[in-house]
Amino acid sequence: MNDLFSPELLDLRDQASAVAADVLLPTAEHTDATGEWPKAAMQALAKQRLTGLTVPKCLGGHGQGLVALAAVTEVLGQACAATAMCYGMHCVATAVIAAKSTAHHDARYLRPIAQGDHLTTLALSESGTGSNFFLPQTVLEREGNGYRLRGTKQFVTNGGAVDSYVVSTLASDASENGEFSCIVLDHDTPAMHWGEQWRGLGMRGNSSRSLKLDGAVAPLGNLLGDEGDQVWYVFEIVAPFFLTAMAATYLGVARAALDVTLAHLQARRHTHSGQSLSEIETVQHRVGQLWIGVERSRLLLLHAARAGDMGRDDAMTAILACKADAANTAVTTTNEAMTLCGGIAYRENSTLSRLLRDARASHVMSPTTDLLTIWTGRSALGLSLL
Repeated sequence: MNDLFSPELLDLRDQASAVAADVLLPTAEHTDATGEWPKAAMQALAKQRLTGLTVPKCLGGHGQGLVALAAVTEVLGQACAATAMCYGMHCVATAVIAAKSTAHHDARYLRPIAQGDHLTTLALSESGTGSNFFLPQTVLEREGNGYRLRGTKQFVTNGGAVDSYVVSTLASDASENGEFSCIVLDHDTPAMHWGEQWRGLGMRGNSSRSLKLDGAVAPLGNLLGDEGDQVWYVFEIVAPFFLTAMAATYLGVARAALDVTLAHLQARRHTHSGQSLSEIETVQHRVGQLWIGVERSRLLLLHAARAGDMGRDDAMTAILACKADAANTAVTTTNEAMTLCGGIAYRENSTLSRLLRDARASHVMSPTTDLLTIWTGRSALGLSLL
């Protein structure tokens, strides 16, 4: 599969693998147990300038797209899913800023991101809209030389831990482009109030928090694109990059569960017969099904990412499908791995129990698997997604 990657991307993936092995994997259990934001892991990724993955090369970044995001995030997801999610959301928000950046955005955000000196994230979800992340209720009001924001965001990954936030809002005035706008808020902007960290069953450590904007003010120059320019923001940038990053994260979880299972089955033997568990045909059949599922999901993900990078007309169908497929694969693989590994996997705080809990988040985090499957069907039929 390396033939799909450029030498530059192979080098970036190797760098990510090294950080995953040296920092993410040794701290994964601690992150899961405490729910602490993985500061050391994110700093290690920034030190290697991997956080500049989606920053244009002309600004000092790597200038990579969806294929690179998939490759790097999968490697991180194998070691620590929570960190992979934090990293992925940073890369998605960076891509959103870069999509229609001005000289102001370049200097204040993208160049520091490329140097590993700035982390960002998305703030889209709101209570009451469910999976419809493209329907913000946060209000953007023009006021003098800036915009004032009022509203509450939910489930902000990296909440309170990074340097800036890409916030979705309604347009300040009716616009022929639509009602969806987005703007960058710096972490120290007054009138930003963070709620307590959400304590989830899995994906612990991603610092998912609510954000109340009680009249927070941002400069006019922090607006991304034009007011109400929802078409490019949602369907050309947010959805492709977000879904690719999340699909890769959950594919990494599935691959990690399969690796744990293979190692266990190859090492364990029945004491009464000496037979390895790996020699049992029923076990071989079930492992074969898991391997097929993981590799199928990886190929679909890379196909979707490559189609997206090429700007193909059918890219969105594949991108929607790859996240839904990766979610199903992650849940199926971790669940089957628990069965194949038996009692040792079922003990409290085992690696597989962590992976199982992380995988389960894939179905409920917006957009849900059900919604993505519906959208895949609509896209395949040539219908509007909304």
